[in-house]
Amino acid sequence: MVLRADQWQAHLRQGHLSPVYLLAGEEPLQLQEAADGLRAVAREQGHSERTVLTVDAGFDWGQLHAAGANLSLFGERRLLELRMPGGKPGQTGARVLADWCKSPPDDTVLLVLCGRLEAAQRRAAWFRAIDRAGQVLQVWPLPLSQLQAWVRRRMQTTELQPAAGAVELLAERSEGNLLAASQEIEKLRLLHGAGPITVQDVGDAVADSARHDVFGLAEAAFSGQPARLLRIARHLRAEAAEPVLALWALAAGVRAAAAIRIGQAPREALQQNRVFGDLGRAVERGARRHSGARWEQLLSRAATVDRVIKGASSGRGWGEPWNELINFGLAISGSSVVQEEA
Repeated sequence: MVLRADQWQAHLRQGHLSPVYLLAGEEPLQLQEAADGLRAVAREQGHSERTVLTVDAGFDWGQLHAAGANLSLFGERRLLELRMPGGKPGQTGARVLADWCKSPPDDTVLLVLCGRLEAAQRRAAWFRAIDRAGQVLQVWPLPLSQLQAWVRRRMQTTELQPAAGAVELLAERSEGNLLAASQEIEKLRLLHGAGPITVQDVGDAVADSARHDVFGLAEAAFSGQPARLLRIARHLRAEAAEPVLALWALAAGVRAAAAIRIGQAPREALQQNRVFGDLGRAVERGARRHSGARWEQLLSRAATVDRVIKGASSGRGWGEPWNELINFGLAISGSSVVQEEA
């Protein structure tokens, strides 16, 4: 059965999972959150064992066949994720998927994740087999009218109360990109806390050109570039950028790096912590710079920096927010350089 995005949550609330799911589309935030919702329901229903397979040029489809034939090691229910970015399983993969759907294992939910599917792919036998055996969710970019409703719900969910015009401006500035809109809403929540948000608040936050440098600062830290980090930090400081935004970017990267270092798949760790683009690539490369224990220490240090920014602690960088942030970034980079007090 093909579901619309607005039917997804109602389906999950029913509590009865289908044996097979296909989530496809070109809107990454909606896909990520739809998959997260399914994973949560699966855990609640006892699918505590999770296996992830990624289809690439050398993928052995026998792995999926074997996963279906083998019983769970501990007799537990399983969630098996098959990530197929291109949406083209080939002849062998199409046959394996169709065979799976004819007789899906009782103890396993299969989740197939892929990008946008063209019309020919949606007519393929493997797609029709999943449609008959389970559920298909296709996610499309939202038109502006629906985007405004989505932005309003998102702001209200994060305890923001947008004034007239604030939702429309944010939807327009994010240019239909739900991920960008979500990040701007998080930023507004960080800057203003719960409560009313004016058009001016949205305009000031979204139009702030320094926001790009905030991610550049974090990228420099995770790329091990202390000189560049210091240069960007001086610029942000001179422009009176909000320290909380710089900490937001750094801390998200640290959480993702810690997860990668202890064994989580990089793509999953980055998506869960909403670390994307150049910063995501820098975090993935830089995760091995420190041990898992060291990343956990840095995560605790992020909490200290947060308290300094809020005036609740003197920290270890003379109690001045930008000094704390700079030293935190240098620690992430692995540099022995210590920023001196200006």
